Amino acid sequence: MAYSVSIVTPSYNQCTFIERTLQSVLAQELGGNLEYLVMDGGSTDETVGILKKYESRLEWRSERDRGQAHAVNKGLARAKGEIIGWLNSDDIYYPGAIEAACGIFESRPDVDWLYGDANHIDEQDTVIEPYPTEPWDFERLLYSCFICQPAVFFRKSVVDRFGMLDENLHYCLDYEYWIRLSLGGVKPFWLRKTLAGSRLYPTTKTVGSRLAVHREINSMLRRQVGAVPDRWLFNYAHAVLDNRGIPRASKRFPPMVTTLSLYSALRWNHRITLSMWQTIAGWLQNGAKRYRRLGAVR
Repeated sequence: MAYSVSIVTPSYNQCTFIERTLQSVLAQELGGNLEYLVMDGGSTDETVGILKKYESRLEWRSERDRGQAHAVNKGLARAKGEIIGWLNSDDIYYPGAIEAACGIFESRPDVDWLYGDANHIDEQDTVIEPYPTEPWDFERLLYSCFICQPAVFFRKSVVDRFGMLDENLHYCLDYEYWIRLSLGGVKPFWLRKTLAGSRLYPTTKTVGSRLAVHREINSMLRRQVGAVPDRWLFNYAHAVLDNRGIPRASKRFPPMVTTLSLYSALRWNHRITLSMWQTIAGWLQNGAKRYRRLGAVR
């Protein structure tokens, strides 16, 4: 293989999964061109013992850090490879993933970063569903993060040009980076091959903190592109009500989600779009029809 590759794994107290992550990287057949950097945040479980088992084949550090983005950035700062991947300590690569990515970079000098297909997997590595990856479209990306982070690879020149991850972010650090690259005019290549498994389980950071995730995404989009798309504002309103335990079948739900959506628009965008008014009008109309039907049945 023509390229040298650096893979960075941030880690903290992931002894349940990290050995499978390490093995998925080290099993890639790269002919000695792999540099594997694990930046552990001072784990207090068995993670360090697992890392020691593999220390002849990777470089690792275990020390307190300022969160996931800081850990990744420490790895990026040390990385020497021409191609870089970032794999969290509970995710996995599938066989041949890195070789497939490097094949695109070798055949397409115009490609600076790419994303592949991926699966959502459970705690036993069983596929739950394919990740909802889509063809590249920047406007669509602003409405939905259809790029799966462990299935992304980029040239080191991308980091040199655009900098590292935003360490103020805790949930959408990858999403912000994809938007930053896109705003800089660097379009990715979509590799139609399943490269990685992204793990979903109840204590996953994003699954367990849904409301905080939506707040951070909305604030990031406001900073980066000047406005938050209605879809993210609606998602935030639904997350608030889900967090309060308000069932969607409840008669209170339509007016409450309407009020929260309007509040969200004013909070982040300082205005309410015509499309939001139209969507809300449809909600209220459909809700009224539903409850009239229910009343007729009774």
